[in-house]
Amino acid sequence: MIFSALVLFCCNTTAADTPRIPETPPATELKSPAPVEVTVETERVKPDAPRPKTRTFSNTDSEYGVGGETITPGGHPILDAPVKPAVAESYETSRQRKIWYGLMAASHGAAAFDAWTTRRAVSGGYGVESDPLQRPFAHSGAIYATTQVTPLIMDYLGRRMMRSRHSWIRQAWWVPQAASASVSLGAAVHNYRVAP
Repeated sequence: MIFSALVLFCCNTTAADTPRIPETPPATELKSPAPVEVTVETERVKPDAPRPKTRTFSNTDSEYGVGGETITPGGHPILDAPVKPAVAESYETSRQRKIWYGLMAASHGAAAFDAWTTRRAVSGGYGVESDPLQRPFAHSGAIYATTQVTPLIMDYLGRRMMRSRHSWIRQAWWVPQAASASVSLGAAVHNYRVAP
């Protein structure tokens, strides 16, 4: 159906430079339709495929050291160097990955312990939350969720540092997670000693 519509459209088009003459119906009565002759459109000749470009050099080109060469497709590679892969290299090892997961567990555990001791100390009336961002959540169970934000950010930072291109950053990838765990553990121990 699409093919027949395409053939009808192609056959009914006229050239742009020929003026269209409006058709007027004849004044005579229409009789039975005349038999329509079926015309078969002959297949047009298709152009040849493009040929490879060749270049011949004149004698003046040989002065510059390029004389007599013929350029053909696939003759020589453009670059002799190997292509750099699109995927970035991963510098992390399986041992570093295991340590990263261990530090992640330690920092999140220390943050949960800090939240528990903080809520215990604040609800018992033994102190107040000194962190102004955590103070609104100190009297509710939301403190357990909000204390996990900092270790999560430090986990992401440590992972990015582990995969860095710079060797000095890759050597210190464990510092953000270890610092987060130690600060949370220190605050938790302090809160635990404050409340009996």
